[in-house]
Amino acid sequence: MEALPVFPETVAWEEAQSALEEQGLSDGLPLVPPTEARLAAMLAGVDAPEKSHGQMPPLFGDLTAAAVAYNCVLAGCAPGAVALVLTVAKACLQAHFNLLGVLTTTGTPTVVSIVHGPLAENLGMNAGTNLLGPGNRANATLGRAIALVTRNVAGARAGIGDMATMGQPGKYGFCFPEGVDGTFPSLPVRRGFATDANAVTVLGVSGTVEVLPLGGGETPESILDPIADAMATTREVASAGRLRDLGEQFFLLPPELARQIAKKGWDLARIRSHLAAKGDLARGAEDIHPIVTGGPGVKMTHLPIWAGGSQSVTRAVLNP
Repeated sequence: MEALPVFPETVAWEEAQSALEEQGLSDGLPLVPPTEARLAAMLAGVDAPEKSHGQMPPLFGDLTAAAVAYNCVLAGCAPGAVALVLTVAKACLQAHFNLLGVLTTTGTPTVVSIVHGPLAENLGMNAGTNLLGPGNRANATLGRAIALVTRNVAGARAGIGDMATMGQPGKYGFCFPEGVDGTFPSLPVRRGFATDANAVTVLGVSGTVEVLPLGGGETPESILDPIADAMATTREVASAGRLRDLGEQFFLLPPELARQIAKKGWDLARIRSHLAAKGDLARGAEDIHPIVTGGPGVKMTHLPIWAGGSQSVTRAVLNP
């Protein structure tokens, strides 16, 4: 493999862009030129930058902290991003996540990363209004760095490793934090982590679906039943008439609605059992995952897991 370009501090912007594009390292947006100083700052505190953490399909590039740092610089991340991005990439290597399928299908899935714990705030991530949209450097650049790793390390480039018929905008980057509302246990706590653990969860997601409660969302049923309809509908339209194994379901629940549900005496178990009773939505009630996050408002977001088969993975953030 040709050596990745590292530029002098005085490199001209257009010269750097041309060189990076020539090597196929660009996602189509301008890239921050990797210089010795930027790479050194990104790798500060990393003890083993060349240690292999596995090979990433489809083209099986070697996953190292150094490779991650390079892509973090390209993406415009602030120093301190390597541990998170490396953890996400390594989590994707779990067999049941099915990174090969997520990256090479003709469908639309992309790697979605949820950040949990104090690290999200330490990195300056936005867990409030428009957390899935533009305007926050950490959300945007961390998501972009993860996407660049799947492109430049794993080899998921359009027409080579990535065979998506259309793709989706989330392939530029899709990373956000779980909120700290506290109405319901966080996802890592549900999975046995400490309440203050820094962790990430990776999902293979086919897109986003906006879901509104019925009426004013006065009851838990009026809030949750439309989510059940969205889950059932997306599963049906993605199946092409074939029976698929039931898997997981994820949706983002704004704090306002979470508190409304809790005020009626419903806990997480009752939310899950109510949705599970609505039909063939997931393997079981424990595979339905509401994530409380976002700003003021009552609009939820369903994150349909790729119908081709992918399971979420939650991991503690590495210390590379």
